[in-house]
This record gives sequence, structure tokens and C-alpha cells, in this order.
Amino acid sequence: MNIENTMKERWDLKIATPEELRDTTLKDKFYEAYHRMTPEEQKHWDEAYAPRIKEFRENKLTGKELVRWKYQQYMRDYLATTLAVDDNVGRLLKYLEDIGELDNTIIVYTSDQGFFLGEHGWFDKRFMYEECQRMPLLIRYPKLIQPGSKSDALCMNVDFAPTLLDMAGVKVPGDMQGKSLLSVLKNKGEIPENWRKAVYYHYYEYPAEHSVKRHYGIRTRDYKLIHFYNDIDEWEMYDLQKDPLEMNNIYNNQLYLTKREELVQLLKQMRASYNDTTE
Repeated sequence: MNIENTMKERWDLKIATPEELRDTTLKDKFYEAYHRMTPEEQKHWDEAYAPRIKEFRENKLTGKELVRWKYQQYMRDYLATTLAVDDNVGRLLKYLEDIGELDNTIIVYTSDQGFFLGEHGWFDKRFMYEECQRMPLLIRYPKLIQPGSKSDALCMNVDFAPTLLDMAGVKVPGDMQGKSLLSVLKNKGEIPENWRKAVYYHYYEYPAEHSVKRHYGIRTRDYKLIHFYNDIDEWEMYDLQKDPLEMNNIYNNQLYLTKREELVQLLKQMRASYNDTTE
């Protein structure tokens, strides 16, 4: 998702006048989203975006100036949305406290992925780099979890279901993917000796409007290995301790050949364990 080439003015930046948004010949996902709002909500939307649209069309920006403008507008919307999420988490916590159920409720704050805020020249998500792969996971349940405890245990979103079942005292089905995090949560974040050594990732929605090639890979505590496939065959490998920003692909570096083979074998094992294929 490249800011310069794939960020869409209408959908990503909301560049559409009230007149255009009421033009039924321009029906698309953005049109449908706008018309889900009440007239009062539409009024506030128009007031917020009209000056931005006017500025965009009058200045007729190109090149790097246009990229900077797109980035600033996108970040304004993203950060405002994030603030709104934080505000409403606060409302939820207050409600639970008011009804006396705050400490009797398992509260999970997470996301389905991280987000690129301009890193690597990208916006949005999907690529298997740190900004996207790392995601928030906060769990509050003082009956089992020490307040303020943290953990560096490697976990995946397939761990959520077995964790919640385990916390609720429900038997986790044997064929369910993922591992319960309860042993980590109850032990002040300490990592059990038999904990996983890597996490697995697979993105397969291509061709699609997001222009992100299909790829899969693993991340250990110190390294990352990624394979882009389908209509290409490219590998990337990163030393996360020496190169946390993932700017230097070491897949073909002679100094890392032994580690590379170790990661390739681990990747094969993890793909097999999840019965994952590229079909």
C-alpha cells in the first residue's frame, strides 16, 4: 500500500464534495458508507471535510508535495479515529465500574493487525513487517492476572479463542489451533520453558485492490523470514536485533546461510503444523 501510487483520493482521503456524495451515479463503497449516516452526522462530516477538499482542489499538488499532503490528511483521520477508540474504551470501563462488574469481566484490547503510518513509504497494513505484524494485546482480569504485568511471549491471534475458553474454565477442543496464554498471564508474564519459538503469518488476498503480493513467513525472537509467492518467488530475511527497522534483506548474505537454513526448516514445520498450503 504505497502512499504515492495506491492511496485513493475518494476512499482513503474522503475527497468528495457533498454534491458528489449525493450523486447516485457515483455509487461505490464510500457512497454507501456516507449514506449510512444520519442527516445530522452527514452535516458534521461535510463541515469537517469541505475545507480539506477545497484546499486539495485549489492547490493542485503534484509529486512529493502531493505525497506529503496525502500523508498528513490520512494521519489526521487515523489518529482522530484512534482517539475516539480510546475515549470509548474509557466509557466502557466506567460503565462496568458503575454497575460493579469491572473486576468480574475479562477485558481484551487488541486488533487484527498493526498499521503502517508511513514506514517503508506505506500506509494501511498486510505486509509482514513489524509495524503491521506487531499488534496490541492488553488483557485485564485481576482475579487471574497481576495488574501491570507484561510479557515478551510470542503469541498469535489464533491464541485468543483457547485463552478465553481456558479462562472461562471451558475445555479447549483438541483440534483448535493456537495455545492458551493463561499459563503466561497467571505467572506475571513469565514465559514457560515449552513456549513456541516462532509465530507464523500468511497473507493470500492477491490479486486484489490492495496490491499486496501473497506471502507467508515466520518471526522468531531474533529473526524474520518471508516468502513472496504466486506470480513471484522472492525471499526476505531480517536480523531483528541488528536491523529492527527491517531495511537490510540478509537472505543472500553468506554470513547468515546456516541461520537461513534453520529458519527455512522451521517455516516448513510450522506450515505443516497448521495444515497451511498456497493453494
